[in-house]
Amino acid sequence: MQKHLSKLAKVSLFFGIGIIILYLVYQRQNVAFQADCSIKGIPESECSLLGKVLHDISGANYLWVVVTMILFMITNVFRALRWKMMFEALGYKPRFINLIGTIMINYLANLGIPRSGEVIRAGLISQYEDIPVEQALGTIFTDRIFDVLMLLIVIGLAMLFGGSDFLAYLEQNINPGLKFGAIINNPLLIVFIIVALLSGIYLLYISRNKMKNSTFGKKIYGLITGFSDGVQSVKNVSSVPLFLFYTLSIWVIYYLMMYFAFFAFAPTAHLGPIAGLVIFVFGSLGILIPTPGGMGSYHYLVGEALAMYGINGSDAFSFANIVFFSIQIFINIVFGIISLIGLPIINKK
Repeated sequence: MQKHLSKLAKVSLFFGIGIIILYLVYQRQNVAFQADCSIKGIPESECSLLGKVLHDISGANYLWVVVTMILFMITNVFRALRWKMMFEALGYKPRFINLIGTIMINYLANLGIPRSGEVIRAGLISQYEDIPVEQALGTIFTDRIFDVLMLLIVIGLAMLFGGSDFLAYLEQNINPGLKFGAIINNPLLIVFIIVALLSGIYLLYISRNKMKNSTFGKKIYGLITGFSDGVQSVKNVSSVPLFLFYTLSIWVIYYLMMYFAFFAFAPTAHLGPIAGLVIFVFGSLGILIPTPGGMGSYHYLVGEALAMYGINGSDAFSFANIVFFSIQIFINIVFGIISLIGLPIINKK
């Protein structure tokens, strides 16, 4: 009972954070929307941002929405095939249906507790395919490393092609030099950090044999070894070019999903490929923030990016909701639940 209450508390906490951020974004856009209505002489009773959002969602061009959904599922197929290559490098032959099914359950779980999906995904594939869970975790960690590398490349491309408005936004709102200036300009703090790190490394070194030979140490060593095997599996994949093709394709398709989504909503239909790249970067960063599926944070950052291209706040909020609810909510919930129900049946033997 206590375990279930703990899980419920965690889910409630993260959903609460997401809903609060989403509410704050809504409130900010609602104030601007009400002011615009006042200027245009529209009565307050006829000026509802929520009503506008619902109207925009219902009036979206769903041909393009479906295209983005199909593209998203293609990325999951490529992700499953790439994961399969890593397992095969370790000597396992997992079934494709289990790979893609656990990936969809991964996304579903992240809607409840952010970042919990990766652990659940490793546990399920370990159970269904008889693969050591630490090796499964190692392959998932490698999967995420390549995602981070691709995101950094995409951010670099956005900085290169995004223009002065994008660079000005980064300078004003991120500016790592300003944020870390207090640390850089404080020699005593730097010395303290270096001494603490060196002391920790020395203590681990002198006690390494004692730790390694203890019961707990042996278990940890076994976990680390298995995890390391999973991480290093990428070195022995059957085809490095094919592995890189899957990796590049996943992120190119992610970008195309954002660009094609523009055509689903009239106020964004005129935006070009460069705008798609910049807004894709902002949306990706929004999803990284630990709220369910990027709830709230995705809306905020996509709205910030669209503002750079002259899209007003209420239209930006509608666009973010069209994309968010079609993919992050609808697709992930539908296919996540199908996988959650179907995999135990498929693997009942």
